[in-house]
Amino acid sequence: MSVIVTDTGFKSDDWPEGAVAFAEMEPNGINSLVAVDLPGDTAPEAVEGLAERASHIRVLIPAFSDGRGFTLAKQLRRMGFSGRLRAAGPLIADQYAMARRSGFDEIEIPPALAERQPESDWLARADWQAPHYQRRLQA
Repeated sequence: MSVIVTDTGFKSDDWPEGAVAFAEMEPNGINSLVAVDLPGDTAPEAVEGLAERASHIRVLIPAFSDGRGFTLAKQLRRMGFSGRLRAAGPLIADQYAMARRSGFDEIEIPPALAERQPESDWLARADWQAPHYQRRLQA
């Protein structure tokens, strides 16, 4: 069972069951979906229209060194997705603030990673809204 990381620490998983894999979605289907699993290597232009169809999107990130999922999160938020957005994969605590700034609401990590990086490591990075160098440069 995965560990869910939020601004308040670890919590139990309450993700809806029956998430649909992005590759199995009907291309131009008009049905609304509850939850979609989106591979982190999906091209940003391929998610056009997904914001209107799903209420929960989980971006599957294969490695902590793969930043494409962060780009997808930012793109989905720019397209108007206001639902729950989760990053799932072996991210590290140092990436928490960037994940939140990219648009993710929470992170799903493997239990072994949660043992190596306990809740206190993640909470130390939970102040993601604090001023950061990018914000200072944009001012």
